[in-house]
Amino acid sequence: MDLIPKIMRELTTRALLDAYMRGAFPMVERGRLLWFSPAYRGLLPLDERFHVPRRLGRTVRGGRFVCTVDRRFPEVMGLCAAGREGGTWISPEMRAVYGLLHAGGVAHSVEAWPAEAVGAGEPAGGLYGLAIGGAFFAESMFHRVTDAGKVALVELVERLRGRGFVLCDVQWTTPHLRRFGAFDLPRDEYLRLLSGALEQKCQFV
Repeated sequence: MDLIPKIMRELTTRALLDAYMRGAFPMVERGRLLWFSPAYRGLLPLDERFHVPRRLGRTVRGGRFVCTVDRRFPEVMGLCAAGREGGTWISPEMRAVYGLLHAGGVAHSVEAWPAEAVGAGEPAGGLYGLAIGGAFFAESMFHRVTDAGKVALVELVERLRGRGFVLCDVQWTTPHLRRFGAFDLPRDEYLRLLSGALEQKCQFV
């Protein structure tokens, strides 16, 4: 059986957007489409609780990397999927649907480049996610050069703050994200926060 058409019948852009707005998100594992709504949701703060480690702050201020937005969305998704032990949930179907959402102005990428080679070759680091109302759903991040992905994350938070976003969803917290102030919120509280965020009218670009 060809699993890609089977999954694509369920993983439409409309189904994906509806799921995010209800507090769920998809992953593809072993050819199966799975939907998740964890009891505790990981969030990245967009206020003074967001913490940039000291060394990373020096890297950001030093201008070693330059960030762009939406310049290489397909490549960012591909690089996020590549090189992950045990496989990746960023399947061909996911890349296809998120690509359509990018074309529709909903999915976005942030790319970090060496300052001396902006736009040349592949990004040194980056991330992608969805912007709906005043909520940003960060999906995945990668780096090919030390600190490049983290610089893209700092750029993301600064952009969200500057454009009035009120929620940055990271699905689950990790030790890496907790260094930046990421925290867990019970599902009911998350859904209340999400409902308010979706009423906002924010522009990512």
